Amino acid sequence: MSFSSLATLAFVITLGQILAQTQAVTPAGHSDVTVTTEDLPKALLWMPYHLRLQASGGIEPYHWRVTSGSLPSGFTLDDHGELTGILEESGQFEFSARVADSNRPPGQQTQHLKLANETPLGSRWGRKARVEGNRVDGSVKVSNGTGRDFDLTVIVLAVNDVGRATAIGYQHFPLKKSTRDLEIPFGDALSPGNYVVNVDVVGEEPVSNRVFRARLVTGKEHVTQGP
Repeated sequence: MSFSSLATLAFVITLGQILAQTQAVTPAGHSDVTVTTEDLPKALLWMPYHLRLQASGGIEPYHWRVTSGSLPSGFTLDDHGELTGILEESGQFEFSARVADSNRPPGQQTQHLKLANETPLGSRWGRKARVEGNRVDGSVKVSNGTGRDFDLTVIVLAVNDVGRATAIGYQHFPLKKSTRDLEIPFGDALSPGNYVVNVDVVGEEPVSNRVFRARLVTGKEHVTQGP
């Protein structure tokens, strides 16, 4: 066999080895790695938070890290994509997380994420205040979106056109952690006139000494003389 033939054969063998190595590194059927977690569930103040970030494609196992921004104090994102911590402060925290697969070289993608907290004290109408005869009645639903109990006060005032306020509801009790839509009724008889109903909700958390407030207000309700 001539020298040129040997050189050609060596080139073919070398090229075949390179192709074989390339195929071994990137097996057929594997797509690029992609982060599939786009939105993070909201965290509750003072409650343990745990979420595993998700990705697809590429070659597992995946490896995760924060590349920019900041996690809430006390939170960590480990190599496996486990996001854990206990939220101590309200706010919205933005960061970028990068996933890399186990290919050689690794495929990777970065995703911008936002972590916010649930509203600590929520209030909404159960039955919006309305006139029935010479009474104004309604109800409010309250929620504790934290991991601690509140000392809750609910005050409902009907205020007439000259600014005179009449209490038509008052409640004071412990609102347990993670309570959702606890309904509190209110109502009373009023003198004829136009009234705006104000509902003030105050939640005091004794461990942190923090106070949370919420308010609901109606339009003018017209009370006529009852029978």
